[in-house]
Amino acid sequence: MLPPVRSALTAILGPTNTGKTHLAVERMCAHSSGMIGFPLRLLAREIYDRVVALKGAQNVALITGEERIEPPQARWYCCTVESMPIQKDFAFVAIDEAQLGADPERGHIFTDRILHARGREETMILGSESLRPIIRALLPDAEIISRPRFSTLSYAGAKKLSRLPKRSAIVAFSIEQVYAVAETLRRMRGGAAVVMGALSPRTRNAQVAMFQSGEVDYLVATDAIGMGLNLDVAHVAFVSLSKFDGSRRRRLTVAEMAQIAGRAGRHQRDGSFGTLAGEGSEFTPEEVLAIEGHSFPRLDWLYWREAKPRFNDIATLIADLEKKPHRPGLLPAPKVIDLLVLKRLAEMPDVKALIRHQVDVARLWEVACLPDFRQMGEEHHSRFVASLWQYLGQNERVIPQGVYASELARLDNIQGDVDTLSARISAVRTWTYIAHRNDWLTNPPAMAERARALEEKLSDALHDALRQRFVDKRTSMLLRKNATDVGLLPVEIQADTHVLVDGEDIGTLQGFSFRVDPAAKASDRKLLLAAAERHLAAHLRQKAKDVSMAEDSEFSLAADGEGKPAIFWQGDILGALTKGRTLLQPAFSPVKAVAGLEGDALREITTRAESWIAAQLAKAMGGIIGLLDLAQQADVDGNVRALAVRLADEGGIAGRHYLADAIAALPKEARGAARKGGIVFGALDIYHHAALKPAAAKWRAALFAARDNRAMPELPPESAVHLKAWHFGSASEARNAGYRRIGEEYVRIDLAERVIKKAHEARGQGNLFGMDMTFATSLGISENGLKALMRDAGFRSAEQPPEPQAEVVAETVSEAVEIIAGESVPAPEADVEEVTATDEVVTNAPEAAAPAVVEPQAVTLTHWRWVGLPKPRPPEQRPQRVKPQPQASRTAGKPRPKAEREPLAAKQTAQPSSLALQLAALKGLKL
Repeated sequence: MLPPVRSALTAILGPTNTGKTHLAVERMCAHSSGMIGFPLRLLAREIYDRVVALKGAQNVALITGEERIEPPQARWYCCTVESMPIQKDFAFVAIDEAQLGADPERGHIFTDRILHARGREETMILGSESLRPIIRALLPDAEIISRPRFSTLSYAGAKKLSRLPKRSAIVAFSIEQVYAVAETLRRMRGGAAVVMGALSPRTRNAQVAMFQSGEVDYLVATDAIGMGLNLDVAHVAFVSLSKFDGSRRRRLTVAEMAQIAGRAGRHQRDGSFGTLAGEGSEFTPEEVLAIEGHSFPRLDWLYWREAKPRFNDIATLIADLEKKPHRPGLLPAPKVIDLLVLKRLAEMPDVKALIRHQVDVARLWEVACLPDFRQMGEEHHSRFVASLWQYLGQNERVIPQGVYASELARLDNIQGDVDTLSARISAVRTWTYIAHRNDWLTNPPAMAERARALEEKLSDALHDALRQRFVDKRTSMLLRKNATDVGLLPVEIQADTHVLVDGEDIGTLQGFSFRVDPAAKASDRKLLLAAAERHLAAHLRQKAKDVSMAEDSEFSLAADGEGKPAIFWQGDILGALTKGRTLLQPAFSPVKAVAGLEGDALREITTRAESWIAAQLAKAMGGIIGLLDLAQQADVDGNVRALAVRLADEGGIAGRHYLADAIAALPKEARGAARKGGIVFGALDIYHHAALKPAAAKWRAALFAARDNRAMPELPPESAVHLKAWHFGSASEARNAGYRRIGEEYVRIDLAERVIKKAHEARGQGNLFGMDMTFATSLGISENGLKALMRDAGFRSAEQPPEPQAEVVAETVSEAVEIIAGESVPAPEADVEEVTATDEVVTNAPEAAAPAVVEPQAVTLTHWRWVGLPKPRPPEQRPQRVKPQPQASRTAGKPRPKAEREPLAAKQTAQPSSLALQLAALKGLKL
């Protein structure tokens, strides 16, 4: 049988990273039972998980203010110092971070545990070397053991945030500083984990797991990490060396600096500490020397408060809590939140009215000790406690289950930012604390479970919010990879064009253009573009080869995002058509993404695109190219060649007035050669018969848009011959599309010429005539449109039917009629589409095709009068429109005298031409 273990009181003192906590856990597990009091809930949870792995969950208990896991047969307890069940008997008891007895808020709790918490067989007090004198004074029988630091801690100076080494912890002393640093690290290094004392254990563990696993290389935290949290930290950087302690902003003590800096290094691996450059905080040489040498001022006192006050009445209770200690080395605890709340409650009549005996005073003190998890301050927290006292101080002396449930339901919302979720978790912690008081609720276990589930739910949401706000996984992944192996990462381009590098979505690849994920912040765009350039180079080179080997059917001509003509391959833009040497020789300008390719890839794409453009022009614009060939034939009359060149420059269609001088200079005997070359002489337009085909119209629109650096106009459906609800930007756009404007409508040029031809055939040699307009109406032309077309062609409507004319017009009139009527008929060699009155006519609405027109039984004639076309005049002889000057506003004062009117000059009129005189003679008019 083993001899009984000697009861011992040992103080293990030394700097951080000495393994004191690890030693205490080992000693506790070596005993039949044990309890350790920790300064933080997070640390208690961490050690609890470790002991559970050794002893099993059924044998280990966790007791904190907000969490209570206590199996019936539990023998080993992990607790916060405030929650230690000191009334229980344990073989081993330990108090961690005992130097916190000098903390003005919580110090009296640590002091009480140092003085009174004892294990049946062994007691350990763990803390800083600065505790040695006070431990010697208060516990003279204690054995003091100093433990040296396993690794060296050295000062590394001030470093910029961008120059911090990996595995660094950045310590700030305000939430604003934590967020600002984490945001900067997200942009520069892909993100950081965030650890704050207000986080729930679940959120804190999830954040620490990201850091420990290497998902992120940086940790931003408050000074909570200085309290024994075991992290794999190589360097600690202080954002500031001062903090607000609840009453004033002060500089950290050397012991506090060392406590935090000591987190750097692990076991026998050295660590370093320093500050962030540019933040205005620097260590003094004396502070650096003290931290590196672990030499700190000795603690000669600890804070104390009466642990067992009397509950005779509120005044007696307050007096005991403010009583001064009688032992040397102890100082009265400053007024902490629970005592301040109690004093405020004592001033409230509604609270005092419910106090009748000592039991009520003791219960009121329990309620006043409710921690202010929400950090509302003594005023607001006192009001909240007073509202609870109205339930706990009367009737059934419990909080109604409906009230508790409704408060949890109000907090059950995972929407919101980091601050909102943190506030909700703090509120849930308050109700969790309440649920762990067995006599405050009718069914505490059920309510505690609901509160725990809600805290976990909110904690998961908070972790996701922190990760989303402060961690960019893809940026972190790209930055963590070494430059030597970054090109070896697997690249996947999904069917929806998303680009994945090592499983992380960095953007989309549309053709040869990489677009950063729109969700990425502006600061991350440069990094993602650089990643795409590295990883997509080989893929783009192969894609360029695919373009060079592609069939013609894979290319297309269409408008780009700005409406300008561009060449596409499989729906992806390659480049734009731009102005070339001539209209029919446009240039190909690759888009920026294509132009940025390496030499061979760019040359392959450019060569293939140019060859496709040339082939399409030869196919769609072959007739117009034939005009240029006609202009090169030496055996053709020079005037025909000149006309062919000018018509080709206009894309194969031009108004007759525009080419009037070239037509006038064209001998009659040479017009046959022009017609043989495909030129059609219309009454209003001159065009090549192949220029009206849909493909030619599309390419003509693109060529003019490229020449003028403007957007391509929208073209009507290919089958449309008459347009009602359509708008062209100008007459030249309509002509390039193959249409002539008639009033508010448009009709295809060749069909307009056929209507005019039929009018001349009906007129014969007379000026007044009747005409069957069935053909025109079958095209869908309205009455106003028909009048506009006939007016443009030199006709006016006549109300009376014509009388037989026996006279023969003069020779000049006959010649004009011959030119207008005869030349509107296409030459037999020309391949012009014939449209009859019974053809199906399609308007600008493809789905509403006009039905075939049936020839009526009775023919209704409309009557017209031929007045002739005006003789075209050179631009310099055309009258200039003078813009009317605005009438000057009258000035105040005397009216201006009227100027004498000058006699009107005699109106000068031009002498009528011989053609006009002959037309007047036919009509019986005098000029």
